[in-house]
Amino acid sequence: MRQFFASIVLVSALMPASLGIAGPLGRQAAGRQGRAGEEEAVTPAEIQRMFDGYALMQAQEQLKIGDDQFSQFVTRYKALQDIRRKNLQEHAKLVNEMRRMLNAGSPDEGVLSERLKTLQDLDGRAADDVKKAYEAIDQVLNVPQQAKFRVFEENMERRKLDLVTRARQANRPKQQ
Repeated sequence: MRQFFASIVLVSALMPASLGIAGPLGRQAAGRQGRAGEEEAVTPAEIQRMFDGYALMQAQEQLKIGDDQFSQFVTRYKALQDIRRKNLQEHAKLVNEMRRMLNAGSPDEGVLSERLKTLQDLDGRAADDVKKAYEAIDQVLNVPQQAKFRVFEENMERRKLDLVTRARQANRPKQQ
């Protein structure tokens, strides 16, 4: 049962990218097509989506998650990933806004101070949200699984960074 569910999750993560129907990502992929004989490059965002499906299947296997745990684990694991992604995007948006203000010259210190406070508040909320998400996951897992999950996440992050780095290198224009 859980193998079937995990397969569905992976196929649903991979299928939109392969069909070019993944909303903005599909449009990005379509924009890269057009040069005859050239292989289409994979974007880091596409790798992330595929990697999420792969990580879920690996978590199931490495943590030895039973059928009774799997549906709850999937929901909570995806919630953790969504929280991280959302907070990272909001953090990046604030930092980029401050960068633009600084690059424009003579920024208003009051506005900068407000943005810094907003960033600190966001980072504090993000830490609280991630902690709550971990607590929710820990409710589903036993203690050895909890420890394996922390190690698993570290290993998956390293693999993801390696794949993103490779994708960026592959997307660089070739020098002739």
